[in-house]
Amino acid sequence: MSKYLSALVKHKRTILRVTVVVFVLSCLILLSIPKYYKCQVMLAPEVSTSRTTSTLSTLARSFGMRLGNSLGNASEALYPTLYPELMNSNDFKTSLFPVKVREKDSEEYKTYYEYLLNDQRQPWWSAAIEGVTGAIGDLFSTEDTTGVSDKVDLFRLTKDQTSIAKLISKKIVCDVDKKTMVITIEVTDQDPEVCAIMADTAKARLQEFITAYRTNKSRVDLEYNKKLCAEAKRRYEHARDVYADFADANQDVLLQSVRNKLNDLENEMQLQYNAYTTYVAQMQNAEAKVQEDTPAFTTLQSATVPLKPAGPKKKNIVLVLLLLAFFGSSVWALHKEQLLKPLLGLS
Repeated sequence: MSKYLSALVKHKRTILRVTVVVFVLSCLILLSIPKYYKCQVMLAPEVSTSRTTSTLSTLARSFGMRLGNSLGNASEALYPTLYPELMNSNDFKTSLFPVKVREKDSEEYKTYYEYLLNDQRQPWWSAAIEGVTGAIGDLFSTEDTTGVSDKVDLFRLTKDQTSIAKLISKKIVCDVDKKTMVITIEVTDQDPEVCAIMADTAKARLQEFITAYRTNKSRVDLEYNKKLCAEAKRRYEHARDVYADFADANQDVLLQSVRNKLNDLENEMQLQYNAYTTYVAQMQNAEAKVQEDTPAFTTLQSATVPLKPAGPKKKNIVLVLLLLAFFGSSVWALHKEQLLKPLLGLS
């Protein structure tokens, strides 16, 4: 053992130099990496289940599968496990572009698109790489693909809009527990205030998307019933006015033909009134159906401004790099003194 220690002591200057160089370089690199914060929100959606769920259905649920109607209606296409795909769609990501955000210790509000486009800090090497690749791309580009945030064409996104949408995919992540169906939305950002704002906004937008999908058919039916009800009301009011005008004009007339005409107009008015009340009842049922189809969400964890950065773990990284530097230089020293192979049991 003493000969190994002697070898390390002999090359202690080299080992020390390597360790110091690695420490300085790691500090310089880590200082250029911006801090980031994380904020999580958790919510549980309403999942309609049968009171008589079988044991087999429960077992299927534990594996994230649906068996029959045990986890909801068969017609329900937007199942909770598809919510991450929904949040990863361009429709959802571009809907976050105009959201107003404010950085910590700042009074200025700007759109999330502008914030991600102009205010993201990045390491110097990333900026250099992007500058080189951007310059090369511009040499072969024949079109101006840059765009502004207030004009979003989902069919043809600009280069900037596409890059921001990809960045949002990395910053806002949705996960669904297949057993409990609890939705977790995690937002990562360089500013704690923006992080919390976007976590709360993403939760609200997801609820809006799901609610709009779940109530789409019932809302269409409601609008159709409102139209029928309005038409029925107009026909009833017209029949009522015709009956009233005819009755007022023939109050003192005793002719049977006049009485028959008055009875016919009264019957027509009654028919239109019955039709109108029927459509009113249908419209009320349609309104109740919209309310019934509107999903309920229970917020398990609300958005809170993070107090401490989630990373990078600079101390841990520096410590690991120093250990690797010391280990690597020590191996080199043992190899230099022809002691590495005997240590490893090699001839």
